Amino acid sequence: MNEPDKAEKVRAMFDRLAPRYDLMNRLMTLGQDQRWRRFVVDRAVLGDGATVLDLAAGTGDIAFEVKRRHPSAEVIAGDFSIGMLAQGKRRDAGGRLRWVACDAMRLPFADGVFDAVAFGYLLRNVADIHRTLREIARVLKPGGRAVCLDTTPPPPGPLRPLIHGYLRFALPLMGRLVAGNAGAYAYLSGSTLAFETPEKLRDLFADAGFIDIGHRLFMFKTVAVHWAVKPPVQKTGAS
Repeated sequence: MNEPDKAEKVRAMFDRLAPRYDLMNRLMTLGQDQRWRRFVVDRAVLGDGATVLDLAAGTGDIAFEVKRRHPSAEVIAGDFSIGMLAQGKRRDAGGRLRWVACDAMRLPFADGVFDAVAFGYLLRNVADIHRTLREIARVLKPGGRAVCLDTTPPPPGPLRPLIHGYLRFALPLMGRLVAGNAGAYAYLSGSTLAFETPEKLRDLFADAGFIDIGHRLFMFKTVAVHWAVKPPVQKTGAS
């Protein structure tokens, strides 16, 4: 699928999922997704008055967590799904965030404006991961941090057949019963199984110019949080 076609398909899918998206996240992860988002904010290592972009923000879970823990932070919740942004604005304290419709591969921000860019479930839904990471690096300040939450293919082991069964059959069934959309959750299952391994994703961060890259796995190694730093500006010595 080419870039415009994939972008439009994914955008329309998330617009349809928006009303039940938060509920499905809680059910799919047994409530663990909130803990992972808190860990994302931990890894962002934010100071007072930080400027933060929650990219692919959905209804703003990460953005709200940043604002709750760092009230002086300037927080932008960005997503290309208008339905998701509208749902997020209706949440309690939605007026405390700035909501921006944007494409992760063409961000409408100047170079070097954010102390941190956090993003959940973004990279498996874009047409070009490398281009997306380069764009995230562009809008980060030197020394700024990128923190990524995403699913990851289940590793070899005795649990893999069970996890495959859950992703291929149970998740679409849950999507049909709760969200009325089995097809969307079949897509989400397929995109998880076809996504990059944590080690490959580390390499992609490095290829995009990031340093100090690390990651941690959750939920039977099917969810990963990666973090990385944009290199600081190198000081040149006197001639």
